[in-house]
Amino acid sequence: MTRDIARPGATQEVHVTVETTIPEDGIALFHRLYEEAFGPLRTKAIARQVLHRSEFREEMIDPRVTKYVARTGDGEPIGVTTLTRHLETVPWISPDYFAARYPEHAARNAIYYAGFTLVAPSARQGAAFHAMIKSVVQVLVAERAAVGWDICSYNNTQLSFADSIRAVLDEQANVEVAVEDSQTYYAARFTEDGATKGG
Repeated sequence: MTRDIARPGATQEVHVTVETTIPEDGIALFHRLYEEAFGPLRTKAIARQVLHRSEFREEMIDPRVTKYVARTGDGEPIGVTTLTRHLETVPWISPDYFAARYPEHAARNAIYYAGFTLVAPSARQGAAFHAMIKSVVQVLVAERAAVGWDICSYNNTQLSFADSIRAVLDEQANVEVAVEDSQTYYAARFTEDGATKGG
């Protein structure tokens, strides 16, 4: 299923299609976009930020995961945001946490998770990011939903993703945003060639 959401008035002509599945013959193109955007995070974050190719394909063909695809005027995809209310499709989160935290939303099946948002590096200064988030927000507002997402430290400190998302949310809706959790990763480097102190 595909729906088209026009975004008139943007400096770069962008429209957003809402798609439940990406055809097999289109997945390679979307994977290239994904690798361009997320590939560098392999060496920037300790937690794995990049889906394996097979995992990416599963998300693209899973109708439970809605894809908001930003496209240029000639139909070329330049961005993707994934959104699902089927939290079991997001292996790195705990659906039980969200059900306990938002019981009223859980009863209405109105808890969502935004899996990833990417914009092709060549289009990062354009309207694609804003258009996709705005499309997602329309759904969340209509359902009075709760939604979770995660951002690695690198994307926050270097690319200000949290600030960008918050700005779009505040522009579009009355919304309360809070940091829900964090995980700190540690590393130790041993320097005495295996020798132990006091031995």
